[in-house]
Amino acid sequence: QVQLVESGGGLVQPGGSLRLSCAASGFDFNGYAMSWYRQAPGKERELVALIGSTYITNYADSVKGRFTISRDKSKNTVYLQMNSLKPEDTAVYYCRASNNWGQGTQVTVSS
Repeated sequence: QVQLVESGGGLVQPGGSLRLSCAASGFDFNGYAMSWYRQAPGKERELVALIGSTYITNYADSVKGRFTISRDKSKNTVYLQMNSLKPEDTAVYYCRASNNWGQGTQVTVSS
């Protein structure tokens, strides 16, 4: 069955960096767009970044210039490099492929 396993979250100070990973299995990874979403307490889940099967990318305005999404087809893994992190980036980050979601990984930006 489809599995999406996120990792790489944690606590980081403002201005710091983290790299999230999402290991995918159980489907044709090369043929699907992959995306990262996030959900902060009391807020709706929102799209952060998306990468198509042809590597075309799209970002939320709030993260443009700070976050980079990438994918490694040899490892069936999608990444989210997050730089210049802000307290408002604090959320649970989820990986998504079609209608399938990972379990999420917590990112906390705080001094």
